[in-house]
Amino acid sequence: MDTHESYALAEQAVRLSEAARRRRAHHLAVARRQTRRAERAALQARLVLARAL
Repeated sequence: MDTHESYALAEQAVRLSEAARRRRAHHLAVARRQTRRAERAALQARLVLARAL
């Protein structure tokens, strides 16, 4: 394997790890958004129940 091939493989590894990092960040952002949405829904349900009593 020559220097050019080694460099190309290293570049590819960097791109793959960056893509994986971006995917993890995206999934965390989606999970946070879903959590906030669920918390708001639970709060609304508690308020509706409190008003009904």
